[in-house]
Amino acid sequence: MRRRYNPGVDLRIRRIEDAEDPALEAFGRLQRAVYFEPDALIPGEWLGRLIQMGSDSRQNFVLLAERDGEVLGGTVFHFLAAAGSGFSSFMGVAREARGQGIARALHEARWSTLEQAAHDELAGVFIDVVNPARMSARELKREQAVGSDPQVRRTIFARLGFRQVDIRYEQPVGGPNGGPVTKLDLLFYRPRLPNSLPTRLVVDTMRAYWQPWLGPQRAAFHAHELQQRAGGPELRLISPEVMKQSPAR
Repeated sequence: MRRRYNPGVDLRIRRIEDAEDPALEAFGRLQRAVYFEPDALIPGEWLGRLIQMGSDSRQNFVLLAERDGEVLGGTVFHFLAAAGSGFSSFMGVAREARGQGIARALHEARWSTLEQAAHDELAGVFIDVVNPARMSARELKREQAVGSDPQVRRTIFARLGFRQVDIRYEQPVGGPNGGPVTKLDLLFYRPRLPNSLPTRLVVDTMRAYWQPWLGPQRAAFHAHELQQRAGGPELRLISPEVMKQSPAR
């Protein structure tokens, strides 16, 4: 896929299918350079294995944005067959390449890739994103150090068409003693967004997403907790620019 954003400048969006592709190493460096909490990301050296680990129930994808062979951005995401939905683990663009439409190009290519995986029956794609109202001063300083602003990031996602799922979202941490990450909100996208989502879609997506590192029992436990917090069969979708100091209901 090729798109032209500036006169005479070509941008190529490429799906990585070879686990030994040298561009994965460059993308791993980009991830660490642009995200304030790189230890929370899937390490670049694991991405090749991640691609190879696909199955009928879960397909893993990496798309890179390149210009003249240079990696300018990329996204890591998954199709979860049990829920019929996608989950995006990461999307980022190099600091020097921002404002050129690369994030939108990756977003559109990600949607197209997921639609193909779902045989054109894709329920939507979820991401999680930090809420600056629940970040520490140290975390906000680290955001500044990598040239990013969490509030601007949410504005960008809103412009791409994402809406926030109105629920208190907690990302479980692997290991017996790890507590949940509570500074994140859950966002959702599909064209022609409704005003609400079935709670079941949210629960099934997160259960499928969590299962590889939590195992079936813990993933089911945390998915059940999420369902209990929903309090009903539908969840509202709100603007991700409306941030709450306290977690959603």
